[in-house]
Amino acid sequence: MKAGNSRKSAQPPDTRIDPKRGRKEDGVKVTIYTDGSARGNPGNGGYGAVLSFTNSQGQTFTRELSEGFERTTNNRMELLAAIVALETLNRPCEVELHSDSQYLVNAFNKHWIEGWQRRGWKTAAKKPVKNIDLWQRLLAAMEPHRVSFVWVKGHAGHELNERCDELATTAADSGNLLVDTGFTDAD
Repeated sequence: MKAGNSRKSAQPPDTRIDPKRGRKEDGVKVTIYTDGSARGNPGNGGYGAVLSFTNSQGQTFTRELSEGFERTTNNRMELLAAIVALETLNRPCEVELHSDSQYLVNAFNKHWIEGWQRRGWKTAAKKPVKNIDLWQRLLAAMEPHRVSFVWVKGHAGHELNERCDELATTAADSGNLLVDTGFTDAD
């Protein structure tokens, strides 16, 4: 700040732990839509995400993310869409994440992930959970945020879900595919 300038710069709202409720509070609310796609399972795949938030002046900002991978699965791309979207956020937010993937949404809304963790990343049938690398990365990406998951029916005409599907399939069909280093035939 220059000498003689007593004007304070605008700061983002403080994020703090509310001791009464033990959760993060922040004024920034972000809506995320995600989708994953694979051409064959496994096959070339891609993810798409649309992030949207409205600032205190009423301006809405939107950002689209997508990337394509060779030899992956639709479930891995569904998870990666959510991960990359959350990792893009540069401060703690209240996030409403919409996905047509019951695999992703039910893991949290039906508390599957808690059971997997309790059992040492094993399913109720005592088999190893698939995509552990991405589930763990997703949990880390969620850590600074308060995230709720909302299931939306895929291919039902919802504008942002359809846009994510378009981003994901376009990425899967692109010639510039990355290697999904975490994919194994067990996934």
